[in-house]
Amino acid sequence: MTELPELPVTFRPTRTRAVLLAVGVVQCSVLVAIALLLPSATTAPGERVSFIATGLLFLGVLLLLARPRVTADDKGVTVVNLTTTRRLEWAEVLAVRLRAGDPWVALDLADGTSLPAMGIQPGIAKQQAISDAAALRALALEHGSGDPVR
Repeated sequence: MTELPELPVTFRPTRTRAVLLAVGVVQCSVLVAIALLLPSATTAPGERVSFIATGLLFLGVLLLLARPRVTADDKGVTVVNLTTTRRLEWAEVLAVRLRAGDPWVALDLADGTSLPAMGIQPGIAKQQAISDAAALRALALEHGSGDPVR
């Protein structure tokens, strides 16, 4: 059985997050620099603003993509996906699944639904995602009432 991590614990795709944040900051900086370096005699003010706005928009989208995480504590799990946050009690989590080819972990819930947990995804760091999924599965088994091994 997988060793239980110390609670509270947060799982997130750290490598993917680092890449997204680095690319976002560099891209935004380049677009702002271009806007500031445009010759003022031939550039309309709206062009500078559009470069800066585009840089900030790209940065915002990449920050949104870097947001997912799964936080487990004594009382339950908080799943933060791109635009939603959901708090679950341990008894609500029946299974933690990460099958080959899945883009992220899925939590089978007591109400018969499944919740994607994008904070654990095998993209760049497959072994880390497998380890994180196993740890979350062990926590659900320890604290929950379901069969997290399904």
